[in-house]
Amino acid sequence: MPGIDECLLEVMRLPGARGASVVDWTSGLALGTIGESPNGDHEATAAETAEVARMTAEQPAFAHLAPDRGPQDRGEAPGTPVEDVIVTTHDGYHMLRFVETAFDSSVFLHLWLDRSEGNLALARMRLGELAERLVLA
Repeated sequence: MPGIDECLLEVMRLPGARGASVVDWTSGLALGTIGESPNGDHEATAAETAEVARMTAEQPAFAHLAPDRGPQDRGEAPGTPVEDVIVTTHDGYHMLRFVETAFDSSVFLHLWLDRSEGNLALARMRLGELAERLVLA
């Protein structure tokens, strides 16, 4: 099971990967970064992507609960968690993949992928696999 540094190295092996980070969306702090940053500042990018993650994860519209059953009826935590968020720009993709953790699940992987060289479907699958195996110590 990879730690943060190993996970980020694996992410950068994806075709078209320009930069990646592991971010705590509660604080907006980068727990680890690698490669380029869209605005040249990994910490600012972490804070900006944390805003997007927080806004998405905290919205009831994305919970998709059955009208007659709450999460507790299915043995789930309140609010079915969002898996990922994809933002498309003219030259790239930004993927935020939420990481389930034993504590508060406020961590996500951010991948900046070049649009012409990257494969969004492959990146989404691979980030999902890495998020499941990531060990936060």
